[in-house]
Amino acid sequence: RAAAMASSASRFIKCVTVGDGAVGKTCMLICYTSNKFPTDYIPTVFDNFSANVVADGTTVNLGLWDTAGQEDYNRLRPLSYRGADVFVLAFSLVSRASYENIMKKWIPELQHYAPGVPVVLVGGGWDWWHDLCILSCYVVVTRW
Repeated sequence: RAAAMASSASRFIKCVTVGDGAVGKTCMLICYTSNKFPTDYIPTVFDNFSANVVADGTTVNLGLWDTAGQEDYNRLRPLSYRGADVFVLAFSLVSRASYENIMKKWIPELQHYAPGVPVVLVGGGWDWWHDLCILSCYVVVTRW
């Protein structure tokens, strides 16, 4: 299915999500790609999602790479950075430690392994992602 989606798109963008564990990276991607809010927390090792989006009249296949934020994966995680067009750096608005790790851990890691690649900073929390998903579902439904 992903190959069929990619072939209909005229451009591919690789977007890699990074951030501390349990800040909502996977939840954000599931909400974005399926308009469903996951209720259970299952730690991610690596996962990939795909979505076709239209930007300025051009169909773009957005490859969304979900990475593990836990320390156990510090050596494995950077393998997913190769070829990234953009990073989404997520942190929790209710966790000061995840916010502090933006500058302590994540920015240095991204500058080391993927210098010059743009980074989008996203702050969220469990309820915030849920509200975003509901809003996304509402927008999709009201467009029909």
